[in-house]
Amino acid sequence: MNQKAVILVNTGTPDQPTASAVRRYLSEFLGDGRVITLPYLGRKMLVNGIIVPFRAPKSARLYQKVWTEKGSPLLWISKSLREKVQQRLGNEYEVITAMRYGKPSLKKVLTEAEKKKFSEIILLPLFPQYASSTSGSIIDLAMSLISKWNVIPQVKVMGQFYDQPGFIRCFADKAKEMQPEKYQHIIFSYHSLPLSHVNATHQNKDCSHFNCTKEVNPENAFCYHATCYATTRMIAKQLNLSPDQYSTAFQSRFSKNWLSPFADVAIREKAEQGIKSLLVVSPSFVTDCLETIVEIGEEYRDIFLENGGEVFNWTQSLNDSEQWAEVLATMVKHDNS
Repeated sequence: MNQKAVILVNTGTPDQPTASAVRRYLSEFLGDGRVITLPYLGRKMLVNGIIVPFRAPKSARLYQKVWTEKGSPLLWISKSLREKVQQRLGNEYEVITAMRYGKPSLKKVLTEAEKKKFSEIILLPLFPQYASSTSGSIIDLAMSLISKWNVIPQVKVMGQFYDQPGFIRCFADKAKEMQPEKYQHIIFSYHSLPLSHVNATHQNKDCSHFNCTKEVNPENAFCYHATCYATTRMIAKQLNLSPDQYSTAFQSRFSKNWLSPFADVAIREKAEQGIKSLLVVSPSFVTDCLETIVEIGEEYRDIFLENGGEVFNWTQSLNDSEQWAEVLATMVKHDNS
C-alpha cells in the first residue's frame, strides 16, 4: 500500500460521564509514568489508592456538564476535524483519530495500521507546545509499539507547532471574533505543569537561568514555559496588543509547585485591581474540553464576577473549524514535500 497514515492524537476522554468510566480513564491517564514521575509501585498506590477514588466522582459531575447528545466534545470534535483534514489531503493519506488514554486508543489504532501496511506513519500530537507528559508520552508509546512490528515503514513525528504561522493566525482570528479591543485586559491561559517537568528540559535548572519568559533559545527550545510565553507574544502581535494589555497565566494546577502565575489567582487579582472586562484565550488547547468549557467558562467567570468584575468572556478553541483543518492539512503536506 502506498497510502500514508496521518494519526491525529489528543489526550483522551472517558467513555461516559459516570464515576466508573471516569475512574478507568483517570487510572490510565495518571498511571502514565510521564504524567506522574514516581516509581511504578509508588505511582500506582498514589493514583489508585488516593487520587482516583476521591477525584472520579467529582470529575464525573464536571463531565456531565459538557456531555452532549453526540457524547464527549473532545471526541466528536476530533472526529469531525479528522473528516475535514481527510477531505483536504485526499486519497494519498488516511487520516485517523487516536487518543493517548481512552478510546479510540493509540494502541488499537496502531495495531490496525500495521495490518494495513501503510508506506508511512505520520504521528501528529495535537499539542502546540511540547511537554513530556503530552507529546512525549504519545511519541514514547507509539515508538514502543511500532518497534515491535515485523515491517516498520517510514515513521515521521510532527513536533510542536506553537510557532507555525497558520496556528498563530487561527488563534488570533478566534480572539478577533470576540472583539478584544472591548476588553480592558486579556489573559492567555495555558495548562500548568509541575515545575520538575519543566526544569527537566534544561538540565534540571529552573527557567530563570534561561530567560524563558522572554525568549526561545537553543537551550530552552523544548521548554513548555518558554514556548507558552512565545505563543502569547506571537498572538498578541497579531492582535496589535501592547504589553500592558495582556498577561500569561497557567491553569489546572495540582499544587503550588506547578507553573505560575496561576490563572485563577491572576483573574481574581485583575478584578480586585479594578479591571471590569476580561477576555481569556487558551492556546494550549486546540479542542474545547473540560478545562476550557467548565474551568475557564464557568469557574473563572464566577471568580471574576464575584470579585468586582463585570464582563467576562473566553475564546472557543480551534476545534473543527475549516481554517484549522486547512492549517493541519498544509502542515502535513509541507512536512512531506
